Amino acid sequence: MIKLKSNRLSRGLSKLRNGGNSGNRGDATAMRLMGEVKWELRPGGMLVQMREMGGDNVMEGVITIRVTTVSKWHDISIRATSTFGELKIILSTITNLEAKEQRLLFKGKEREDGEHLHMVGVRDNDKVLLLQDPAIKEMKLRKLAKPHIYRTITV
Repeated sequence: MIKLKSNRLSRGLSKLRNGGNSGNRGDATAMRLMGEVKWELRPGGMLVQMREMGGDNVMEGVITIRVTTVSKWHDISIRATSTFGELKIILSTITNLEAKEQRLLFKGKEREDGEHLHMVGVRDNDKVLLLQDPAIKEMKLRKLAKPHIYRTITV
């Protein structure tokens, strides 16, 4: 997290210190209450003002995601800034599916491992669909269907 002072705020406070009388008292009061502006650096490199939700920072918060499979669902608590790859690692311990076998869908689209949850729009109590990759599932079934070949060796 990066803390920078806003130029607007600095100019406003210097006017107040110097006794400059701006005709609008509401702006001065709002600036005193506002304090420092908090900034965050997004994964894409963009510097933006940090959002606040209900007094708690979104970035500091932990969200709960309901991950559903065909027959089960799991409530998982994870940081909002985590990636779908990190979510897959957590799910691998719960579902016994390796991360490469999982496909996560949010809002009808498959999400890549490097995509961040908050950048895609995942919020608290949202649902994510977990599917097993059909190609890997088929390979496992073929391995199970193969008959074991036993050879006898005579010496």
